[in-house]
Amino acid sequence: MDYTFLLDLTILIFSAKALGLIARRVGAPQVVGEILAGLLVGPAVLGFVQVTDPIEIFAEIGVILLMFSTGLGTDLKQLIRSGPKALLIAAVGVVVPLLGGMFIYGLFNGFSAPPSPAFYSALFMGTIITATSVSITVAALQEMGKLNTEVGTAIVGAAVIDDVIGIIVLTCVLGATTGKGSVGQVLLKILLFFAAAFVVGFLVHKIMGFLDARYPHTQRITIYSLAFCLFMSYAAEQWFGIADITGAYVAGIVLCTIKDASYVEKKIDTSSYMFFAPLFFAGIGLKTDLSSMTTGILWFSVCFIIISLITKIIGCGLAAKICRYDWMDSLRIGVGMMTRGEVALIVAQEGLDAGVLDSVYFAAVILLIIVSSVVTPVLLKKLFV
Repeated sequence: MDYTFLLDLTILIFSAKALGLIARRVGAPQVVGEILAGLLVGPAVLGFVQVTDPIEIFAEIGVILLMFSTGLGTDLKQLIRSGPKALLIAAVGVVVPLLGGMFIYGLFNGFSAPPSPAFYSALFMGTIITATSVSITVAALQEMGKLNTEVGTAIVGAAVIDDVIGIIVLTCVLGATTGKGSVGQVLLKILLFFAAAFVVGFLVHKIMGFLDARYPHTQRITIYSLAFCLFMSYAAEQWFGIADITGAYVAGIVLCTIKDASYVEKKIDTSSYMFFAPLFFAGIGLKTDLSSMTTGILWFSVCFIIISLITKIIGCGLAAKICRYDWMDSLRIGVGMMTRGEVALIVAQEGLDAGVLDSVYFAAVILLIIVSSVVTPVLLKKLFV
């Protein structure tokens, strides 16, 4: 066995925590420092640490635990109340960025109509920026104590729905460009996932309620809860084609009303905060390689990032206003939905594999993830002051 990964983990953990503390000292959320730590020690700057399988696995566990903890801490009644609002915010927050991404690609490469390859490339660039990555926003809201507010719940609910819509959009685009998959099949899988989650969740909730009453505040409750989270993550991704973080969030929702939900959340947060979550956030910066950046791609990246951020604020913010949030809360929701992450990377990779996107545009996607991940928590903190 090659033990180099232990040194890599040492460098990542130390640098992520050190820069996280520095970020907090200057008034920014810790996650900003953790992302910059990965950028600093990764291939983009110093090159001390490379992306390896162990790091990717630990980082994935980090985002799964973060979303599971979010589900555990959710006020279920408030989530149900905000459900229709979250759906509208998510839907409008997909359509507006989709059109914005197509527009900016056409502006730099010329506008084309279907079925030309250029049109589908533009469509893919728009698809990349449809889905929100809620994990960074969740971490920022959690740090400020705003996660369980009405605005926080609306953002989390809309982001989860956003991912589902993003998967549907991706399938439609792939179907149009390569003939892969069927929109009907994907919709069926999504419906089956939530139906299965309801049935399994009902049974697990009953069992965990019984164990919780018999063995309150014991480690076994946390262990069984964690096992359920990992199973739901696996089932969502492997059997239904839905993001594993959605499965983890649903697992947390299932268990959020058991008596020891806060106890389990505290135990999960301990492992997540100390080890897994910093690796996830540092991993975002770690994956950045700017060696293929040219002046033209740099200008495209700048415009692409601006359009990506603004269209989310406009789409989600206006939808929130339609749902009768005040202007400040609408702005908070729009800003909270700006972050892009693993779903954007997945869509971009699918575009590369299908031959629809040129690899030079991958750098723009990476920069979008970094910029949105850094800017969103900072703006949220200022908007909640």
